[in-house]
Formats: sequence, structure tokens, C-alpha cells
Amino acid sequence: MATSYDYAPLFRSSVGFDRVFNLLENAQRARSINDWPPYDIVKTGDDSYRISIAVAGFAQDDLDITFQSNLLTVTGKKQEAAAEAYLHRGIAGRPFEHRFELADHVRVDGADLKNGLLSVDLVREIPEEMKPRKVAIETASGVEPSASPAQIEAQKAA
Repeated sequence: MATSYDYAPLFRSSVGFDRVFNLLENAQRARSINDWPPYDIVKTGDDSYRISIAVAGFAQDDLDITFQSNLLTVTGKKQEAAAEAYLHRGIAGRPFEHRFELADHVRVDGADLKNGLLSVDLVREIPEEMKPRKVAIETASGVEPSASPAQIEAQKAA
């Protein structure tokens, strides 16, 4: 049972969040289609992540990883083997494609295929100009702070 959400009310009260709404709609649409092969997404540090995909039976040449403008695409297509007489074929070898929308400043750090698991390491690197920085507070140069507070001279009352 798929539940559909209407994001129209949010469009009326927000500006500049189009990408977020598109991500939500795409994730909702693609979830029912794209469940094979199974995968994990793990946060391995403050700014690092790992996507592990179970690709049993796929060789390194059968897999392709592409990263372009915040979209990571992992595809697999097995080369046709010679006609063999299978009595039972339980290891799926059908082609697949997984798409992962990555946040800004997240890049692919590397990939590894070991024991039937394809691991893709990701790291978030925020550019120096976007990191928070300390701003110095300066005093006005025309006004010198006095050592003693100013007093008003007046005559004493009797």
C-alpha cells in the first residue's frame, strides 16, 4: 500500500525549497521500484558516510559508479555467461540501478568491492568560505574611552 503526499500547501508558504520537495517526491516514487539489491547507508564519522550494496555474483567489470551534480548512480549488468544447464538458479543476476541524491558538498571518496559487498565511501567537505568564522569587534576610532566617568559640575544646595 503506497501513500501519496500532496506538497502543494508547502509550495504556497516557502521559497527556494523546490529541490527539497523534488527529493521527497522522487524518493517516494522510486522506493517501490528500487529495492534490489539490498543496501545499507552508514554514518561512519561526523562528515563521512558509507553506502554498502550487496552485489553477490557481480564482478568489478559488471558494476559502474557515476557521480554527477549531487547524484550518485550505481548500476550493475552481468555479462552473459555461456549457456549452462542450471538445475536451480537462486542467485539473482538481473541488472539494477540505484540512485542516491547527495547533499551539497558531499563527494565520493572511493569504492571497494569485497566479499560480494560494494562499498562507496562519501565525505562532506564544506569549502573554507562557507565555514563559520569569527568576526572581530572594533571600537569607533573617533571616540576615546575616558579613564574616569564624566561628572556634571553644579553648585551644592544649602
